[in-house]
Amino acid sequence: MEYLIANIQRMETGFLKVSRKLDMDIGGSDDFELTLSAEDGKRLGIDYGCALFVPETEYGGLFQDKWSSTAAGTVKWYGDTWRGMLKKKVVEPPEGLAYRTVSGEANAVIGGLLSGQFGDLILASSEDSGITVDYQIPRYVTLLEAITGMLKEQGARIRIRAVQGSLGGACHVEVSAVPVTDYSEELEYSQDNRIRLTVRDCRRGINHLICLGKGELTERLVLHLYVQEDGSIGREKHYSGLSERTAVFEYGSADDEATLEESGKKRLRELMDYQEMEMDVEDIGLELGDIVAGRDRETGIFLKRPVSRKIIKTDGLTETITYEVEGED
Repeated sequence: MEYLIANIQRMETGFLKVSRKLDMDIGGSDDFELTLSAEDGKRLGIDYGCALFVPETEYGGLFQDKWSSTAAGTVKWYGDTWRGMLKKKVVEPPEGLAYRTVSGEANAVIGGLLSGQFGDLILASSEDSGITVDYQIPRYVTLLEAITGMLKEQGARIRIRAVQGSLGGACHVEVSAVPVTDYSEELEYSQDNRIRLTVRDCRRGINHLICLGKGELTERLVLHLYVQEDGSIGREKHYSGLSERTAVFEYGSADDEATLEESGKKRLRELMDYQEMEMDVEDIGLELGDIVAGRDRETGIFLKRPVSRKIIKTDGLTETITYEVEGED
């Protein structure tokens, strides 16, 4: 991939064709680290607020944190990716209302959520996505969570891509809604593909969560949630004896059962049994939210999951992209 540098006015200043080390995480920490010589950094004009990007992809972000060593003549630049910047904005409910509700064509809704947040750096697509949303945004979630949550309900995902400016124009980042692509029928990764496939099957998770809400002693709001055999969460107990594993969830501000249950289910999903998969493959254009399949022939585990994370590492000569998928819901 060819990385471009843009100055603080987002005008392109050149390609990153120098000896460097780049580590970028998309879907996890959503940040990047670029190591290069101080001389190369100065020649490229890299400074706070400058941008690193690959056109038509979401690889990139702003330089916002600098470490330098005069002894080594090296500089390290850190920054949030575009996705990481969306994680640092919070969607609040309108004054006097419990929730913010959005509805309409998805890109128009995204535009409304982005309005006033990033100036003309990060914008919504003006095209009609063909996707209609009607969504109640949970209270005080990040902008990224709000957008991905509403699109997931419609079988869609967020698309983030850097757009080069026209001749003499500034680059910007475009956010849009697109359908999820299911590659599981045509692509199945396994040892047969001669790739590195790492699978974890954890069976020691919590399957009974005691949720404690508002109140004291016998007046305290208490709710029991249980993992069912199919992985869903309900009120009926399924596992018992040696198979039962219990934990307590304190949420003292919850004064009603519905709020306690919603938060309790979210917590239990984090604690319950799970399966996860990592794969090292050539970059075939997989995006976060697209669905892939993997099979570990040693254990017989088969997973069909959305891509949830991409880790890009390059030393200027070779580049590797590691994909991770969502764990068991």
